Amino acid sequence: MEPIFASRPGWKRIYFDLPGMGRTKGELRIDCSDKVLEVLLGFVNHVIPHQRFLVVGESYGGYLARALVLRRPELVDGMVLICPLIHPKQERRRLPSRKVIVEDPTLMSEIDPSDSQEFASVAVIQSREKWERFRNEVLAGLRIADITYLERLGKNGYGLSFDPDSGTEPYDKPVLMLVGRQDTSVGYEDAWNIIENYPRATFAALDSAGHNLQIEQSQIFNLLISEWLDRVERESGADHRIAKLG
Repeated sequence: MEPIFASRPGWKRIYFDLPGMGRTKGELRIDCSDKVLEVLLGFVNHVIPHQRFLVVGESYGGYLARALVLRRPELVDGMVLICPLIHPKQERRRLPSRKVIVEDPTLMSEIDPSDSQEFASVAVIQSREKWERFRNEVLAGLRIADITYLERLGKNGYGLSFDPDSGTEPYDKPVLMLVGRQDTSVGYEDAWNIIENYPRATFAALDSAGHNLQIEQSQIFNLLISEWLDRVERESGADHRIAKLG
């Protein structure tokens, strides 16, 4: 997100490490997504109490972001969903076949085998630039994550006890939904099914993009995020906080 704000001063950004991710401990008492959402709501109430904000959620963060909007629609002036998780249960997801658009065997042979395996599992575009961003922005987070906690959460309490897409009232604020056509983690088709919940949504399914869409299609990503911010600013003014989940 940061390159976008280099030319957009005046925005406060809050990057929230979910339980078990980054430097946030995965505590045993937070044993399901309902409790993760409670932590998230408590964080919002503590850090930016009674203030309106924007929310950006990636993957599982996109699942929680929709729940946050469902619970606090009056506070959220806009939302971005990046490769959002729609169905917590793997068997319900419609996933494309694995496809690598650009291969670079030389690069892959130079990378440490364990890191190469991580990169190859999601990379649709194999290039040195994409690898370096993946290493610095994704792999760095995976290395310090509490994998044991996350695996336990994924097995025992990944799905919320309610459907975050079951709200009776559409969310009528600027929304951007970005999905990768080659995303084999959460897919792209299921996200279209929730589009009517967001009458002000731009929906983009990007070719040559997997689950790390913001890295593999960075130019389009930056352009669409900037356009979304333009829409928000026109309606709500520029004094906002942006919370990034995932």
